[in-house]
Amino acid sequence: MISGSAKVLGAGSALLDILASVDDSFLSRHVEGEKGGMLLVDSVTQRNLIAGIAPDAMSRAIGGSAFNTISALASLGMKTAFLGKLGNDENGAYYADAYRKLGGDVSSFKYSSEVPTGTCLSLVTPDSERTMRTDLGASSTLCADDVFESDFTGVTHVHMEGYLLFFLDTVRKILSLAKRNSCTVSLDFASFEVVRMFRKELPELLEEYVDVIFANEDEARAFCGQDSFSPEGAAEELSRCCATVVVKLGREGSFIRENSADYRIPPVPADAVDTTGAGDLWQGGFLYGYLNGCGVEAAGRMGSVLGSEVVRVFGAQIPPARWGAIREQFQTIRQQYKQGCNHG
Repeated sequence: MISGSAKVLGAGSALLDILASVDDSFLSRHVEGEKGGMLLVDSVTQRNLIAGIAPDAMSRAIGGSAFNTISALASLGMKTAFLGKLGNDENGAYYADAYRKLGGDVSSFKYSSEVPTGTCLSLVTPDSERTMRTDLGASSTLCADDVFESDFTGVTHVHMEGYLLFFLDTVRKILSLAKRNSCTVSLDFASFEVVRMFRKELPELLEEYVDVIFANEDEARAFCGQDSFSPEGAAEELSRCCATVVVKLGREGSFIRENSADYRIPPVPADAVDTTGAGDLWQGGFLYGYLNGCGVEAAGRMGSVLGSEVVRVFGAQIPPARWGAIREQFQTIRQQYKQGCNHG
């Protein structure tokens, strides 16, 4: 089922996730900005937030938006690598070792001796919504000079998170090298704040380099500026920039447009305890199907499977014992569609 020739390079912030259960009153008292989404903070602000949370309400895991997607593909048996920057510290060593154990290629990790590994504080409220406040740490020092042609050796697809847009020179070098090496590219819009900040730059980058756009409702609305939002309208506008557009609709599933054909993908119902990583894992399922030639409808259903799996647990890592059953579900989906998946 896996294409032996496919290798996916993720590009983004390599972050240690700090997952914390809080109530809405904690957000209103201590967290500036809107509920949901992500904002960058300095290390002092993040530490002050952590100080107000009971230790037994927190847990830690390797993460980062694009990395969550890439780690899912690695867990599904695909060849993967990750282009991101870690601190030359204990957290960085832990992070790289955990990815290596998943079967990932760690040769594209970069390291900083001056700045520690970045951290993302994910504040999860009882409605399972997460509000992220991120100290990028070493990941913020990834620059164009860190990116080399050798990082793209054997790579067939590049998956990039929108958070990298804060470093446009780095983004442009990654995308230009991807194009030079004949890679297809997917871009996750990442958050509505990011889309608002880079609304002027996005169309040019999308039209020149990107094959697949991933956006949730808020991100699509931030790009399209629609007062009366509809997934169909957003997909139509975004499809002017690239061939394949995915609008993720949370509990309502997703809407996909590819070359003027539309697909409404139903969700897989789940009792959600935490939405951290739901969109990232959805993308992992979709890219697995998409890059193995299953077609976007089957790929979307695979995305729904992974999105449903991850919201059942706290954090963005699906327990290892679940991956066998997930592969069986993917095989069933594959068999339901005439196009089928390529064999490697």
